[in-house]
Amino acid sequence: MHYVTNTDRVLLPENPKAMRLHLLATAVGLTFALAGCANSGGIHPDGKSIDPSWLKAERSLTDVQVSEAAWPKNDWWTGLGDPQLNALIAEALRDNPSLAVADARARQAQAEASAADATRQPALNIGGSVAETFIPATLPPLGNGHTAAAKYMYSSFKWDLGLWGGHRAAWEAALGQQRAAAVDAQGARIELSTNVARAYVQLGYAYAQQSVASAELKRANDARNLTRQRVSAGIDNQMQLKQSDSDVASAEGQKAQADRAINAARSSLSVLLGKGPDRGLDIARPQLLPTNALTVPSNVPVELIGHRADLVAARWRVEASNKDITSAKAQFMPDVNISALAGLISVGGGNLFQLPARFYEVAPAISLPIFDGGRRRANLNSKDADYDLAVAQYNQTLVSAINEVSDDYDAIHAVRQQIDAQQRAYDAANDAWNLAEQRYRSGIGSYLEALSVRQELLVAEQRMAMLRAQQSDLNVQLIQALGGGFRPQDDTELSSTPHSHS
Repeated sequence: MHYVTNTDRVLLPENPKAMRLHLLATAVGLTFALAGCANSGGIHPDGKSIDPSWLKAERSLTDVQVSEAAWPKNDWWTGLGDPQLNALIAEALRDNPSLAVADARARQAQAEASAADATRQPALNIGGSVAETFIPATLPPLGNGHTAAAKYMYSSFKWDLGLWGGHRAAWEAALGQQRAAAVDAQGARIELSTNVARAYVQLGYAYAQQSVASAELKRANDARNLTRQRVSAGIDNQMQLKQSDSDVASAEGQKAQADRAINAARSSLSVLLGKGPDRGLDIARPQLLPTNALTVPSNVPVELIGHRADLVAARWRVEASNKDITSAKAQFMPDVNISALAGLISVGGGNLFQLPARFYEVAPAISLPIFDGGRRRANLNSKDADYDLAVAQYNQTLVSAINEVSDDYDAIHAVRQQIDAQQRAYDAANDAWNLAEQRYRSGIGSYLEALSVRQELLVAEQRMAMLRAQQSDLNVQLIQALGGGFRPQDDTELSSTPHSHS
């Protein structure tokens, strides 16, 4: 239920100005006298944004090198020095359909912000019409059994003043959502670039697996041939031959698995590039990517706020929800509308463009919600819940981001230790192979013994390839955790912590 009052003027040149002012003053006084019938008392959001400085990470990152210029560059992948990877990421950023989805959502949010802004502006319309009407003789006093032409032109004006800032707050909320969607589009590009790099690393590892599997298959075949000769010579028996047959079958299975891993990695890259499966067949074997660890600034939690797209977008959504609350509260306050209508009308053969044909109406109106069944309070409760949800999602993203950086650094440190240990194991296996080969050539040891040592070397080589691929992958994950080179534009910058609604 609304209390509404307005002052209209419709062809009333004699209406005293004092009377109109009196009516308007009376309406304003009555409106404010009724204030409080529908109110927002007792409704408020509960969400509190986490201060990033509260999330300590100093001890977890004790061994991490600190640098003020530590964040990844916008085109971070070029620092890896692989021209093929550079070309693949550029192709993905150009052709991947998922980016078109993100861009479309950003444009949709922009259109909604423009629509919200349009509601703050006055509306002006111009129109006209010519109609022929038959007026029956049975309709006195106008009826004469003839047709008459009715012509009119008009211009209308309407403006909702939004005195309490509700319309502006709604526009600012839509603008915040637009900025969040724009940041999401940038975040989609960062995610795509890191996914291409990770798939590229996986393809390189699959090729390394294939090389080891091929070497192992050759070793198993050589061992079986030698064992077959020894069985024929009566040195070994059928049990050793069956064992060598089993080793060959196992090596063939590993080779098939490695071949499949290459095809799967190629397929993943084809999808990321937005192309068909044949595109992956043209990708050459990747070189081993460098694994230099990144450094971080001294205050990781605070710095992450401006370097991760998901955090910036989450903060914009908190701000947008804040403005939605302001807009919802404004609906409890008196509203003022100004409307006007003016035009010319004539019936029959009269001249439309003459003074007696004019008509006009001026209707300023003030309204105040008195009883609406709780609709406005329910709407405000919903906006408060949206704000609490946005704050909770921001806090969750912030906590996950900081722990993700710490975990990636810890994983890189751990895999580096494993690589050091595996390097020693590989060196020992390689030395053993060299000695076994020398013993065989000197006639001291058997070739079968050398092939057995060779198997240990291949296992060590496979383990080393896996660890180096894991190290490269973790470095790419760390780049993504640090924001992937994201730099907020002027229209997406915010303070470090979202504002809490008061």
